[in-house]
Amino acid sequence: MKFHSTGEVAKKLNISVRTLRYYDQIGLMSPSQKLNNGKRLYSDNDLLRLEKITILKLLDLPLNDIRKILLKITTEQLLYAHRDSLKEKIEELHAAIQNTNTILNTIYLEGELKWEQLVPLINAAQKKEAADKKWNEYFDQQEQSTLKERLPKLEQDSPQVRKWITLVRRIELCLARGDEPESEEGQIIAEEALLLSNEMFAGCEELGDKFYEIRRSPEKSKEINLYPVKEEVLHFMEEAIQIYEKNPQVSN
Repeated sequence: MKFHSTGEVAKKLNISVRTLRYYDQIGLMSPSQKLNNGKRLYSDNDLLRLEKITILKLLDLPLNDIRKILLKITTEQLLYAHRDSLKEKIEELHAAIQNTNTILNTIYLEGELKWEQLVPLINAAQKKEAADKKWNEYFDQQEQSTLKERLPKLEQDSPQVRKWITLVRRIELCLARGDEPESEEGQIIAEEALLLSNEMFAGCEELGDKFYEIRRSPEKSKEINLYPVKEEVLHFMEEAIQIYEKNPQVSN
């Protein structure tokens, strides 16, 4: 049988020598052999037990509980527990990525980080139950499925989200310059907004009308956790679209 020194075990399993000695002191994991000169030697079975302890520590279990579990748990059960722990960590990382994307897209949209808009948005995303009820009030299941699949979300890092953000910023530039919705730039914006809307609502005008009716209301938009778009931006886009639809060749 092959034996390993404390230093070899520490290097192989990425466990500090101090931790190995502590495990020995509390009776959690003692080496198979202790020589007269104080040298500790670990067998392959000892290494397997140490690996189990490492996995159980990833589950944030106290050492006393780990000692009890090791007496009963099989390797298969241990792996199932470890897999569940990894899934939880993946969900936590996914949520962190979404929050980071929200912050980045907010900066891209606003030109700076506006905490007064960002904090409620993230808080609402973490409390989905109330928002889900409002979605059920405003849209049927098929409409919700279409919107939740296609609606651009600030927590996403996607070309579609960037297109909508760019469109909003262009409208804000028009407003800053004093451009009217019937201007050439306003009509180009209207054309692009219609193309993006057609894609977002899967060609369903009725769903688009229903969504924008809610979008016009700051209160209802907040209820279903939509980013607050300025009223003047929405008004410019709607007026530009109305003009474009009467004369769709004006932007060409």
